[in-house]
Amino acid sequence: MTLPRGFVDLPLAHRALHDVAQGRPENSRSAIRAAIEAGYGIEIDVQLSADGAAMVFHDYALDRLTHDSGAVRLRSAADLKAVPLRGGDEGIPDLPEVLQLVAGQVPLLIELKDQDGAMGANLGPLEQATAAALKGYAGPVAVMSFNPNSVAMMRDLLPDVPRGIVTSAYRYDEWPLPNSTCDHLREIPDYDRTGSCFISHEVDDLDRARVAEIKAQGAMICCWTVRSFEVEQQARQIADNITFEGYNAALDA
Repeated sequence: MTLPRGFVDLPLAHRALHDVAQGRPENSRSAIRAAIEAGYGIEIDVQLSADGAAMVFHDYALDRLTHDSGAVRLRSAADLKAVPLRGGDEGIPDLPEVLQLVAGQVPLLIELKDQDGAMGANLGPLEQATAAALKGYAGPVAVMSFNPNSVAMMRDLLPDVPRGIVTSAYRYDEWPLPNSTCDHLREIPDYDRTGSCFISHEVDDLDRARVAEIKAQGAMICCWTVRSFEVEQQARQIADNITFEGYNAALDA
């Protein structure tokens, strides 16, 4: 399993090239079009609808990003498509529509949001919906999740699609998880068992010894989330690529 070269060569626009001041909300069609036009790769998120569709949306609740409220998981795909995004004039897209829009023009990195709530193994519907949408997609694509069990499931569902783990410093005050779970995940113990070929690590924790160890194994190291050119320069001393937002990342890094 080889990660297409574009995932190293092109900076990845975090939740696409969003800018609500320009009418481009996070994970929106307009933000995706803008990223393609600018020549960036794209990172998006997927959440599960009540009827089992993979919806391109970051949060578990609608409140921050839309003019509605409540859990995404309690609404049907049709309902969610009709919910207007704040700062734009469109509703929430599903993954098949986004795949049609990207159509292989740039690399697409899909983060599956943890549906278990505890980074556990109570998973399946979102992974299955994502795999179903990706069947037959010919463009450069990869999948990832904070939950290693989700990554392992994607290995089984789509063994030929590159996959990775989103990793973090797992500071106790930043995660609604038991300290023991944070301690476990912080050391990225599931890299080998999931058959991953990359990680996307928290940008201010890139000097962690375990990151260097995984890089020495041949992993591609990406990072999240870079918000300035200065931080990008620092991150690239370790990371092979970045996910970025709030500025235009260098395309000739």
